[in-house]
Amino acid sequence: MKIKSIYLSLLCVLALVGVSCDDTQQLIKDPVTKLSNDCIKRTLPTMPNIVGETIEFAYGVATPNGKITTVTCEASIPGDEGTHFDPNSYYTDNSGKDIPVLVCNPSTTSGTTTTITACVDTCAMTMRYYYKIPESARGKKVSFVFSCKSSSNESVEMHMGPYAISEMDMSINQVVKQGEGMYLSFHNAGEAVHVYSQAELDANPSLASQIDLVYGYNALSDITHALYNASAPADLHPDFAFPSGFTAQTKMMIDYRIKDRQLIDEKYDNVVDDLDFVEKRFEGSQDYCLRLGIEYGIWAETADGMYRAFINVKEASAGTMTFGVKRYTMK
Repeated sequence: MKIKSIYLSLLCVLALVGVSCDDTQQLIKDPVTKLSNDCIKRTLPTMPNIVGETIEFAYGVATPNGKITTVTCEASIPGDEGTHFDPNSYYTDNSGKDIPVLVCNPSTTSGTTTTITACVDTCAMTMRYYYKIPESARGKKVSFVFSCKSSSNESVEMHMGPYAISEMDMSINQVVKQGEGMYLSFHNAGEAVHVYSQAELDANPSLASQIDLVYGYNALSDITHALYNASAPADLHPDFAFPSGFTAQTKMMIDYRIKDRQLIDEKYDNVVDDLDFVEKRFEGSQDYCLRLGIEYGIWAETADGMYRAFINVKEASAGTMTFGVKRYTMK
């Protein structure tokens, strides 16, 4: 497909200006005298790379000779479904907004390799690549090789990584509600937390043995939102009784300091990583945590010592609490 020369020139300028996570980074900063490339990892380097989440890159290419034909990324471990190149090239306007320009056909992925082909005559583009982290990468490191070919038979490549993949599981926007979904389990495979409903327990009482914590709400100012293990005194949950078969002595500790960026809000810089779980100590742990509020953190260790979890409260209203959880399997 041919496009006007003014559009071609514009794309060249845009790719040379680059794309960034903030307004200070640029791709392909120097004058281009041959097929050139540059790459940045847009996913913040301080954030743990967690199975099921996505690592994002921006890969910029430009050439003074001919046009860009194909862009490829080869990962050392095949990504999950959802691994792809965005067919748009992006540039940042004067207001800092990312502006897309369609330059490629949809990408294809085969095994470890994702390829995208230009659908316009262009000498430059900045492509975004998204790698969906698979279960097979848990606890390992993954590397990437980005490459580009032009119509003038030039080729270029750039190596990125390796990047460590966390041992953790993560679940966000989980909801507990008084009298409905109240029962938290950290023992379900592939889930940082599973919230069992009252209806599920009524239908299958044996599920009570899987419960690690119970959520409850009471309007009394010294209780409000709370989490309990099986040893919590009955007068601290006067509105309901624990289900028969709930015996877990899960350890708990409140943490007012940590507001995890991945769990509750991107405005924060704090994150809980694998090492935090390994080094956490539970001396002085409690059987209950009361008066929980927005942005409160709760550390937990299951009675069998198999799992540790960090809970961050995102929202709280009468009888309902929304939260995120990171779970780490102890070796």
